[in-house]
Amino acid sequence: MPICNSCKGKTFIRDDITNNLACSTCGRLQEYDNLVDQYGGINGPTGTFVSVGTTGSGNVYSYKETKIYEARKLIDDVSLRLGFSPSESDDVKRMVATITEGEYGQGNWFNVFVGACSYVGMRRDNKSLPISEVASVIGSDAYELGRMIMRVVNFLDLKKPNFPEFDIVNLFERTLRNSHSFADVEGDKVQRMKKQGIFLIHCAMKWFLTTGRRPLPIVAAVLVLVAELNGISIRIEELAKEIHAVVHTSRLRYRELLQALVKVAQALPWGKDITVKNVVKNAPFVIQYMERKAMSKPSKKKDSEGGVGLDLGDVVRDCLRKDIGDGTDMMSFEDDSETEMEKLKLAHQSWYFEAEDGGCALSVDNVDKLKLSHECLSMMYSKFLDEVGNVKSSGGLKEVRERKKRRGFELHACTEWWNGKSALSRRLLLKEILEKDVGLDVVPPSFVNGCVTVKKRRDKINAAKLRIDKIMHPLNAHSGDSIDTCTSEDVHTTKKRKRALGIDWEDLIIETLLLHRVKEEEIEKGWYNVLLELHVFNSGIV
Repeated sequence: MPICNSCKGKTFIRDDITNNLACSTCGRLQEYDNLVDQYGGINGPTGTFVSVGTTGSGNVYSYKETKIYEARKLIDDVSLRLGFSPSESDDVKRMVATITEGEYGQGNWFNVFVGACSYVGMRRDNKSLPISEVASVIGSDAYELGRMIMRVVNFLDLKKPNFPEFDIVNLFERTLRNSHSFADVEGDKVQRMKKQGIFLIHCAMKWFLTTGRRPLPIVAAVLVLVAELNGISIRIEELAKEIHAVVHTSRLRYRELLQALVKVAQALPWGKDITVKNVVKNAPFVIQYMERKAMSKPSKKKDSEGGVGLDLGDVVRDCLRKDIGDGTDMMSFEDDSETEMEKLKLAHQSWYFEAEDGGCALSVDNVDKLKLSHECLSMMYSKFLDEVGNVKSSGGLKEVRERKKRRGFELHACTEWWNGKSALSRRLLLKEILEKDVGLDVVPPSFVNGCVTVKKRRDKINAAKLRIDKIMHPLNAHSGDSIDTCTSEDVHTTKKRKRALGIDWEDLIIETLLLHRVKEEEIEKGWYNVLLELHVFNSGIV
């Protein structure tokens, strides 16, 4: 029989509100009076004060509700750090709920899963988001995140056009807009850099510099080049780290971009003087040439320079008529001044592009009576370059640089080189990009490297055949041959001797495969491990 905990009374009445017993003497409610123990397994009835699945004292949420709350909180945090809008964050939540069937999750795998859904959601909306940036936010490895992305894509069965290809132009615009390095740049200059960057990105796509490669390094390279063209000082190492790109790869893409510009510059009259070291200073002229090349129709004139419909005679005649514009008199080839020769070269470069617009003012009378042929004009320009070379060798170039520096003469002040009217400055499809002519048509670098590698293997195969034939048929060997005779017996020789003979492990493997009668076409492919397993070790044969 229950006893009151307060007055030790033994008479009780049932309270109508709480359904608990109350002492009839003192009126105190008796705790745990209506507690019902569970029975019948996990599906049995639940007591009033004890409930299965509660998280402890002071919390009314169940385990599932707490898990869902923490999962949504994680999604909001990742979306905020990635700069998502509320609608984009809701799309990620819906994707997570759909894949997990409303169960969500917790732990390290769920962080990677949320990052994968964030990437897929942006990619599905044709908004570029680098995997490396997502991996840095969630604190995961890029390869682990990539595997999770593939699982999400396969589960949702995303295919074209619902899952478009990665848009490197979108990535460039996003990087330029969000980068701290360009936060203080004026809006007009940012728009100018945006168009120039899109133009160079399209050119890089046409030159196959982006084919089969990660997009961030080429974006970093283009951003650095565009910044230099607009007078913004930025290091490629700092920018690469900011956008989570590999520094070494970014430097390599930057050098490849400069090398491509050097190849384009060879079509200009002074193109042979342009190298990787000075191509940035000549980049305004090169890019202007590329822009007009893309805008112009194919010209049938054989004597037009660079294929852009410019007459070399008009160009040089205008160079003879026009001065730089800083108050100097007419330039002449008879003047021995180094400064005048430097100006003539700059004027030639500037008016090479301005002659097409017909905006050159005449300052010499009866110049048209010269009637110089194109061959004569080319000879005059070659002679001028020789004179510049003599000035450099005689030490007069230093005086030219000092006087130019004192006058404040700048190369970029000669002309407004950027037009921005080319179609390559806007978004284009890959097919339209490949149809444009920017002065350079190349094959993919991977194809070139593959051809070079196959040629090297072919040379190694021929050398190995000669060495084997020289040992198997010594009477046929010539005494004056310089072919290395080192075979597989030289494996135990010293590294110094093998290096002197030019024999490495690849030569020994090729010799072994040839001795086992493996076809040369298979050896050229370079799958040495597979060929050794099949033909030498007889792996898998019972």
